[in-house]
Amino acid sequence: MSIFDKSKLVEFFILACMTKLPATKRRKLPRIPILVVEDNADQWLIIRSALAQCFPEVEPIWMNNNTQVVHYLESCLSDDKQLPRLVISDLYLPRREDGFSLLEFIKGHDVFRQLPVVILSNSEDHKDIEKSYALSIASYIVKPVTYHQWLNCFYTFRRYWLEAVSLPAYVA
Repeated sequence: MSIFDKSKLVEFFILACMTKLPATKRRKLPRIPILVVEDNADQWLIIRSALAQCFPEVEPIWMNNNTQVVHYLESCLSDDKQLPRLVISDLYLPRREDGFSLLEFIKGHDVFRQLPVVILSNSEDHKDIEKSYALSIASYIVKPVTYHQWLNCFYTFRRYWLEAVSLPAYVA
C-alpha cells in the first residue's frame, strides 16, 4: 500500500467517525422511583447529583420529613401510584428518634414493610447501626465526605441494587 493510499484510508476513517448515523428511535422506558428521605437540602443536592450520574434510570423522589413520607406512601396506595422500589433515608431527620420512628412506620405497615430501606447516615455509632438492622433495614451506609467518594459509593450501590439484587416489580 502506498503512502497515498494510507492517507486516503485515514481520511476515510476520520470522515466515517465524524459522520452521524441516522438516529434510531429508542423507546423511553419509565424511570424507577426511589424515595430519598433527607432533611438537609445541601445533602439532598449532593445525593441528587450523584444519583443522576450513577443511576440515570431512576427518578429520585425527595421528602424531607416523616409527615411527607407518610402522606406520600399512603397516597401511592390510595391513588394507585407506583410505590418506590427502594427507600434511601437519613437516620437523623433531624433527630435519630425521627429516623427510627419512620423505620417503625414503614416496617410496621402491612404493605410498606416489603420496601427495601437503606439508611444513609453520618452516624457511625454502633447503637444506631444495630437498632437500624433490628428494624429490618436492608443496608446501612455511612455518608461519604467528598463528592468523589459519593460517586464511588453510588456506583457500588447501583451495581448491587440494580444489577445483583432482584427487587419486586411492585409491592402488593
